[in-house]
Amino acid sequence: MSTVLVTGADGMVGSAVVTRLRSSGHKVVCLEGDAREPAAVKAALDGVDAVAHCAAIADPGHEPLAEIFVNNTIATFTVLWTAAEHGVRRFVIASSAHATGLSLNPHRPPVDYPITEDTPADIADPYSMAKQTDENTLRAVCRRFGASGVALRLPLVVPPDRRDEMRRWYQSELDVSHGGGWVWVDSGDAAEAFRLALTGEYEGGHVLLVAAPTTFADRPTAELLPPGQPFFPGHAAPVDTGRARALLGWRPEHS
Repeated sequence: MSTVLVTGADGMVGSAVVTRLRSSGHKVVCLEGDAREPAAVKAALDGVDAVAHCAAIADPGHEPLAEIFVNNTIATFTVLWTAAEHGVRRFVIASSAHATGLSLNPHRPPVDYPITEDTPADIADPYSMAKQTDENTLRAVCRRFGASGVALRLPLVVPPDRRDEMRRWYQSELDVSHGGGWVWVDSGDAAEAFRLALTGEYEGGHVLLVAAPTTFADRPTAELLPPGQPFFPGHAAPVDTGRARALLGWRPEHS
């Protein structure tokens, strides 16, 4: 695998992925057209071995609900299916910790910790529903075409130059962040997860959680969790990233 098509290359996650791939010696092609248009995707596929799909409406709170769902799901289907039809057999997509629906669900459903890829979903919003659909699209493409790939469930992605600013903002979001385990990931660590998923030895489609080992909250984890949950010392994240470690060898450098 030497040439990677990256969609959403000008976004926070996509730009970090481009930087990491280029620094690792890979050629990167950035999608210049609309990810929802098969012709635009097809035009970018010449010589491409793998696809990192990061293009999406990333903020569920500032766009019309129908537009969020339609834009994100159609873009994922178009990019993956078109690329697979043209011979690409390795994919990595940016899913989200919101794929469970637990943080954006207005009913605030209870959560059992640690959160894992098997945590039951309880979805009541279009953004979370779109992420679930994206993960199913990846599985379907891998099954149909004999391809392989990973949907990375990303929490809040934090670039180093914005860490202090975003951490201050996050403290006002603690009450609505229980469904994601109050976690975050450094943008460089997220980009490394993409690189490993693009180059690793595995088969089929997978969903993997990635997160820093500590929460983004000022309060200790034990103070954030409801009664009856396991004890997590200090600021330890109540999220299990063991599958990403086992399948990809991914280990975050930043906490």
